[in-house]
Amino acid sequence: MFRKLALVTAFVAAAGAAQAADKYEFDNSHTQVVFSWTHMGFSNPSARFEKVEGELLLDTADLTKSSVSVTLPIASIDSDVAKFDDHLRSDDFFDLAKFPTATFKSTKVEKAGDNKLKVTGDLTIHGVTKPAVLDVKINKIGDHPMAKKPAAGFDATTTIKRSDFGLGKYVPNVSDEVKIQITTETLKAG
Repeated sequence: MFRKLALVTAFVAAAGAAQAADKYEFDNSHTQVVFSWTHMGFSNPSARFEKVEGELLLDTADLTKSSVSVTLPIASIDSDVAKFDDHLRSDDFFDLAKFPTATFKSTKVEKAGDNKLKVTGDLTIHGVTKPAVLDVKINKIGDHPMAKKPAAGFDATTTIKRSDFGLGKYVPNVSDEVKIQITTETLKAG
């Protein structure tokens, strides 16, 4: 009997722990994913994904128990130059026809100092999955004064090599290293 009670108690505790994280949704009007590169050493252009889909499971009591899953539709790439956007979406680069999305799914969240986290995950671009680490700054977690619900905001950065994802065309004239900068505001679902 004691063994059954211990097993039931452990199951209930585990179920409660699994439910400690709340679902937050991305506010696309306050979320930007910008990527930049060097062009022949003359300039550092950038483009952005206009749409971000996914969810943040946020455990405010222990942020290391949080997770994030993001999908970036390749069709939403915007550099402010329509002809260049078409080139980025072509098979020279992202190949929208074959690979319509890029994704990031966290595998580990670690504290990295005051209001800082390291979020490790699987980044998939152009059908290739590689590990990536985001350096995250916690901007604010609390009640949103306009939305009247819990909110969380973060900034994150990472640098990847596009050749690792099969996107190495024009290297080294167009840099292999691509810097990714993210700012996001999320709102608790419901």
